[in-house]
Amino acid sequence: QVQLVESGGGLVQAGDSLRLSCAASGRTFSNYAMGWFRQAPGKEREFVAAITRSGSSTYYADFVKGRFTISRDNAKNTVYLQMNSLKPEDTAVYYCAGRSSVSATYVYTRHDDYVYWGQGTQVTVSS
Repeated sequence: QVQLVESGGGLVQAGDSLRLSCAASGRTFSNYAMGWFRQAPGKEREFVAAITRSGSSTYYADFVKGRFTISRDNAKNTVYLQMNSLKPEDTAVYYCAGRSSVSATYVYTRHDDYVYWGQGTQVTVSS
């Protein structure tokens, strides 16, 4: 089992920045590909960003390209989501997700690709 715990959410104004963190425990973190998803009220959970287990490759949803950056520190068992130029439409609960990966270069973007999920952290962006 892998336990994932998100932190760093909060209430900010449009244009501000936040950095979300996801701390993992339970297994060798460097064996796991990681991703961030979000879910707004009344909407389905959607993909935001993903990173390979080594951190060598990343992939983003179009609506966050150029504003969000996913990264990881395998020594700290943590994956991050740096969010800049936040917009009110970024308001959602943000979830960290992980799965074991044989490939060091593959990024997973589908909700069903992931096995482990955190409890989520609320991000609210006011206009």
